[in-house]
Amino acid sequence: MPITAGIDVGTGAIKVALFEVEGANEKWLAKRVERVRQRDPLALATQVYDELLADAGLTRKDVAYCATTGEGEALHFHTGHFYSMTTHARGAIYLNPKARAVLDTGALHGRAIRVDERGKVLNYKMTSQCASGSGQFLENIARYLGIAQDEIGSLSRQADNPEKVSGICAVLAETDVINMVSRGISAPNILKGIHESMADRLAKLLKTIGGLDGVIQMTGGLALDAGLVEAMKESMVREKVTVPIDSHADAIYAGAIGAALWGAFRHEKLAQLNNAPKAA
Repeated sequence: MPITAGIDVGTGAIKVALFEVEGANEKWLAKRVERVRQRDPLALATQVYDELLADAGLTRKDVAYCATTGEGEALHFHTGHFYSMTTHARGAIYLNPKARAVLDTGALHGRAIRVDERGKVLNYKMTSQCASGSGQFLENIARYLGIAQDEIGSLSRQADNPEKVSGICAVLAETDVINMVSRGISAPNILKGIHESMADRLAKLLKTIGGLDGVIQMTGGLALDAGLVEAMKESMVREKVTVPIDSHADAIYAGAIGAALWGAFRHEKLAQLNNAPKAA
């Protein structure tokens, strides 16, 4: 069975997934995520990829197709590149075959995507980069509050009186947070208020793609934020959206998964073309 790799070079993290694929048989061999933390993303992606291959007892020559997504097109050794919307769509279907919509919550923006059962994109809407609904914004707030990124979700769920923040602009929202701290508002109530603001904007974004059914699958790094997931479920009730929304322990790998699986599909099609009888 051919081995394919997916490398998702994001703003906040590098995600790599290795698959063994033949037809409908998809076996996930290995995975790794590494936060960028002011390092060179392409150099880090190369390092993570090679280390994951070594851990799996493989070399680059053993990989039939190395697919990149996100900002990974500049990696010189890749076989092909796929747009991140298509990879997150395919990755979401792998994580949850019942998914018919994807909420990609990344470092720079939120993205609502309607998909079919194959992971084909049918419609999408995206937040603007200046909006306060991104992972980078939430990370900045956590840094200001002196909180580790991994603590955000659990602290948010401890809130007893969430404080409202601006849902329009990241700059205004950060100003709100500074004022809250000066007024003695607790970190859990600040974080919960931020999560509610983000969730309301993302829920409205989901409604704009129309035709919601099945399950909405969250992907990207913020899909692992338990506080945001809880706020999304609450916001969906307020917005009268009856379709369930869910996350997954491997949601951060959705782009890398999708890249690897689309790479396997393309590899198979190229092999069929190369083996087709030549015209006389």
